[in-house]
Amino acid sequence: MTTPAQSLRSLARTRASLDGEEVTYWWSGSVFAWAPDEPYERLFGFEGVNVARLVHDAEDGPDSYRLLTREAAFYLDPVTGDILETWRDQPVVHVWNDPANQKWRPFPVPTTDLDDQVCFSLEIPLAYPSPLPTAQYPRHSAGDTYRALELFQFFARREDLAGPDPSVPATMSWTRMSPWVPWMARGGRPGGLTYHCRGRKLGSYTEVPERTRAHIAGHHPRFARAPERWSEPNETSWTYFRALNPPV
Repeated sequence: MTTPAQSLRSLARTRASLDGEEVTYWWSGSVFAWAPDEPYERLFGFEGVNVARLVHDAEDGPDSYRLLTREAAFYLDPVTGDILETWRDQPVVHVWNDPANQKWRPFPVPTTDLDDQVCFSLEIPLAYPSPLPTAQYPRHSAGDTYRALELFQFFARREDLAGPDPSVPATMSWTRMSPWVPWMARGGRPGGLTYHCRGRKLGSYTEVPERTRAHIAGHHPRFARAPERWSEPNETSWTYFRALNPPV
């Protein structure tokens, strides 16, 4: 991994598979609320699935890729672990991001040597005009600019990366700091959410917990497969909420 192209290739084998086969990541964790002068509170459990397919991006060069993914994730009762339908009299809007695609070009991927493991770190600060302007969504928007911090870590064994396989076993962690999600109807109240999750690359989609597979099959079964072709723009919880609740 001495060049940006080699670093990206190693990340691609960890995050997905060079041969274009579908790869499923599953994760679970917690969602915490924070607000000035208030105690931190674990509001939800959280469980998610991402199904991805990696393809070469000929337009950007021989060492570039497009990651085609769909992503579903669910807010859980913090005690029972059940998938929530409502929270404090608000209907819960789960995560149904289709697509959640990425373009990858060679870059020096931040890595940490952990003896027999390699950690790839992706730290992504976000700031862009919110799909939910406060003038149109005063109860559901924290501001006219969406600001969040996405922190990913992917872990693979050095021995596996030294081998020839197009995909290597991997684990991951994910932390996100974001505003209140729109369906919580907290408007511009100070504070927000922190997501703290961990997971792994599965052998196949059938290894996703049965309850979660059944929920996906009963609501949006296409999320069991990766997209076949590139599309944009990406869906987010904010754009999905706007689609469900168009401005008047």
